[in-house]
Formats: sequence, C-alpha cells, structure tokens
Amino acid sequence: QVQLVESGGGLVQAGGSLKLSCVASGRIFRFNEMGWYRQAPGKQRELVATINPGGMTHYVDSVKGRFTLSRDLAKNTMYLQMNSLKPEDTAVYYCHVDEGPDGMNWYKYWGQGTQVTVSS
Repeated sequence: QVQLVESGGGLVQAGGSLKLSCVASGRIFRFNEMGWYRQAPGKQRELVATINPGGMTHYVDSVKGRFTLSRDLAKNTMYLQMNSLKPEDTAVYYCHVDEGPDGMNWYKYWGQGTQVTVSS
C-alpha cells in the first residue's frame, strides 16, 4: 500500500503562485506514471499534468506555460509549481501515482486533495 499526502494549497490572488507537494510513503517498489488532477465545484475531475517514467511531462492546454510538474524520486515526492494563477484554477488538487512491484502490474493511488482558491 502507498499513501499520498498533498500539501501547499491555499488562498492566493490572481497572478500569484503556489507550489504543491505530494509525498508518497508506504511499501513502494517503483512508479509508473505520476500526475496531478483537479476538481472544481460541480465539475468532473480533470487531468492537469503528468510525468512518465522517463521524465517526459504532459500538461493540459489551460496550464501550459504556467504550471511545472517535477519530482524527486529519492524523496518519493512530486511537485506542482503553479504561477500566474487564475480564478479558473480554483479546485481541489489531487496527486496520483501508478505504483507496482514488477513493472507489469500497476496499482493506482490518490491523495486526499488540497484546496487551491484563486481570488480575482
């Protein structure tokens, strides 16, 4: 089992920045894809950014050029640097990892979420 704990959310004015962290703990073998998702009130959870095992990142168009996903595998930690925040970025942000023991079978884990609120 893997536990994910996010932190770094909060209230910020439009144009401001926040950095989210996601720390993984527990019985960790290896990670496959890792990423951040968000869910705004009344909307479905959506992908924000992902990183594959080779380090290649992918961003949803609405955050390209503003958000940066990074990771420190030695610390089992993933980050989301969010700059130039907009009110429409307001949501609960969740980290997600695929983890598994053998490189073939992957298990999906989610954090509990951290609230990001951007005021206009």
